[in-house]
Amino acid sequence: METILIVDDEKNYLLVLEALLVDAGYEVITSDSTTEALKITMSHDLDLVITDMRMPGPDGMEFLAQLRGRQPDPPVIMMTAYATVEKAVEAMKRGAFDYITKPFKNEELILTIRKAIEMHRLKQENRLLSRELQERFQFGNIVGKSKIMRQVYEIIEKVAQTRASVLITGESGTGKELVARAIHFNSPRRDKPFISVNCSALSETLLESELFGHERGAFTGAVTQRKGRFELAHGGTLFLDEVGDMSPALQVKLLRVLQEMKFERVGGTKTLQVDARLVTASNRELDREVELGRFREDLYYRLKVVHIKVPPLRERRDDIPLLVHHFLEKAAEANRIPVKRVSHEALKYLYQYDWTGNVRELENVIERAVIFCDGDDVRPQDLPEELFQQRLPGITKETSGQTQTTSDLAGDGELLPYLGLNQRQVKAINFIKKNSYITNDYYIQINHISDRHARRDLRQMVDLDIVVRVGKGRSTRYVLK
Repeated sequence: METILIVDDEKNYLLVLEALLVDAGYEVITSDSTTEALKITMSHDLDLVITDMRMPGPDGMEFLAQLRGRQPDPPVIMMTAYATVEKAVEAMKRGAFDYITKPFKNEELILTIRKAIEMHRLKQENRLLSRELQERFQFGNIVGKSKIMRQVYEIIEKVAQTRASVLITGESGTGKELVARAIHFNSPRRDKPFISVNCSALSETLLESELFGHERGAFTGAVTQRKGRFELAHGGTLFLDEVGDMSPALQVKLLRVLQEMKFERVGGTKTLQVDARLVTASNRELDREVELGRFREDLYYRLKVVHIKVPPLRERRDDIPLLVHHFLEKAAEANRIPVKRVSHEALKYLYQYDWTGNVRELENVIERAVIFCDGDDVRPQDLPEELFQQRLPGITKETSGQTQTTSDLAGDGELLPYLGLNQRQVKAINFIKKNSYITNDYYIQINHISDRHARRDLRQMVDLDIVVRVGKGRSTRYVLK
């Protein structure tokens, strides 16, 4: 519900306007002086201000100037008599949204109010989207081409077009919020706000205020009125991360909102209604929490209309080379360090590690490696020591005092699967070891695949720095680096 402040020294006029706007569905605050009105603007979250031009003390023009110095966002509509139209136009030049002349028709005022609030809403959404869309939260931001991740993409694509509640589960660091954002930005609500709240980061009292908002004086420290996340997510998506950490009392209130999409601000009596899609996430096994009596069963099934489980990184090792390449480019650009690639030797250790912190841990390790890297390539010595304390069979750091490369171990094919290569690419490397090079046509012949798939496989091997492309056009050959 939008909140409007009306400022006019004629109290009868205030009563009439208040009744009109309340009937139109707005929350209304009135003031008969600009001095008091300025205090109200600092203690309430306003969507619009309507002020008379001529008043005792500071007039409407001075009030506008002071308001813009303190609260630049809320649009202002000036009310004026015919004799002061020129001054009202001047006010518009100084930041007022519009002016309306007395006497005016009720329909005219309501129309002007709707336009002003719509402009305010669009400005807020544009500001939010400009931050959110600095990165494109499409499927491309969830890096991975493994079978298990393709299944996740299929669910996202289907559920995004609906308004069903979605529960995302998975270990910490697997990218649950990225999945939530992908759902939002591929849905019909993509142009509306995406609001995120971490339920584990706030106490019960603060989380209740964060979700539902509060009125001024609702509790110690509540010096201003504040809209909650549900209101801010109106028309869009509200993402509640770590919902399993929510207290039993708040679970009851959340259940009510899910059932009716109605709630009251903390310390308030007015019931507000919103339209927000709810997406939740948890690193806990909520079905187990239900069995233990720590999470409401009825709320669990309300949240789990659609369930998406994000796999841990150790279950999608084939995606590690792609993730490494993605994070390497990101870290090099962010830190302005011209690191170009990860060496085969370093990639072996990145592949064999269990990654208990999942994708987030991998990203941090790559950024650290970029910072400590002295040349163009990230080498094993640039990686943290814990990666060398855990090895999979067949992967060793050194052999006979010399570090082995991909081409050294390609003969028996034992290492290559751990580097995220498929069997076609393993066969190609063995072909190169015997014949010194391979072409796109040879790759098609030995693997019995299409030209498109052959080019994709070879391009991936080039990106992973395993082979080098030599020549152009039909004379193109690929040799081991």
